[in-house]
Amino acid sequence: MPVKELHQLFKVNLGIKPNETVLVFTDKPTAREKIDEPEARRRELLRDIARFAEETARGLSKEVRFLEFPSLGEHGKEPPEALWRLAFGDGAVDALKEDGLLNSIRRNTAKPETIDKAKRVINRYKRSGVDAVVALSNFSTSHTMFRHFLTTICQVRYVSMPLFDMEMFQGPMRTDYRKMSKRTKAVATELKNAASVKITTPAGTEITFSTQGRRAESDTGMLTKPGSFGNLPAGEAYLAPVEGTAQGKLVIEWGPTHKLDSPITVTVKDGVAVKVSGKDPYARVLRGKLKEHSDNGNIAELGIGTNPLALRPDNILESEKILGTVHIAFGDNSSFGGTVSTPFHQDFVYFKPTVELTLKDGSHTELLRDGKLLV
Repeated sequence: MPVKELHQLFKVNLGIKPNETVLVFTDKPTAREKIDEPEARRRELLRDIARFAEETARGLSKEVRFLEFPSLGEHGKEPPEALWRLAFGDGAVDALKEDGLLNSIRRNTAKPETIDKAKRVINRYKRSGVDAVVALSNFSTSHTMFRHFLTTICQVRYVSMPLFDMEMFQGPMRTDYRKMSKRTKAVATELKNAASVKITTPAGTEITFSTQGRRAESDTGMLTKPGSFGNLPAGEAYLAPVEGTAQGKLVIEWGPTHKLDSPITVTVKDGVAVKVSGKDPYARVLRGKLKEHSDNGNIAELGIGTNPLALRPDNILESEKILGTVHIAFGDNSSFGGTVSTPFHQDFVYFKPTVELTLKDGSHTELLRDGKLLV
């Protein structure tokens, strides 16, 4: 196991102190999931990394809480009550349940007023939870109210590592964080100054959307400040496009974990995916997810990769960080500035993109040209 790398994760990336409490969690496949032997081995190794992360944290912090729970089956679903209890404390969870708030939040059916009530409850108990979280579940908890409450109300530092595998320690995790942070913040500044974005790729993607009033975030891997949140491996600037404004088409060549046999074309109208075309089997999978709920087709995120040591296109955690790529997500964006809440968030990466920005003063500039970052 990578002792040195995990030690760096806790001491450098998260800045763990001896008097702090750390939560580490992972998930295990369920009988509902149909996974092959290589995937089963990868998932078991992820759980091993989580267990070793727990052991590493015990030598660096006051208290370590650990949970392994049955897989939720997809990214963006709220985690089980047991994890809420370890993260926020029994008092907070009991109060949420007493007020009838937790179940609707976990089912993603909570109305804005319910979420506001939950925030007030959690604020009363914010000192009883953990100080930092290492999320090593296969399926991401990044775009959940669980994560959002922890980082924004409780000011917990939160590192999300879905689909993580051992090779990443030797690749994108070894990036020069100082240089990458500077690059990422520069890209975020360019996005912040834009009123709208147009993206084209050699494969045929052509899409435009408004970014007016949306804040661009920087995922730099340095999560030492209270309330910090990001991925490891890190390296992207991202924002939530304005709902209802995206128009065009997305040509998907890579799924989250593999190259497609043939491209899938997604037609986008008024901010939502309205048609999925293609012969690849993944087209049926994506079509099914988008039919589950109308909000699942929301154009949720634009991200731009900034990590020069991220190279693998077959793992979305790493591929979305590849320098000079863009990724566009469907589904939930409520946890980073958008208004759509749904238990689904899936990114797709696009290679050699040209990204044109229309600035707030009406002028135009290029952020990327054929995959080359111009900042």
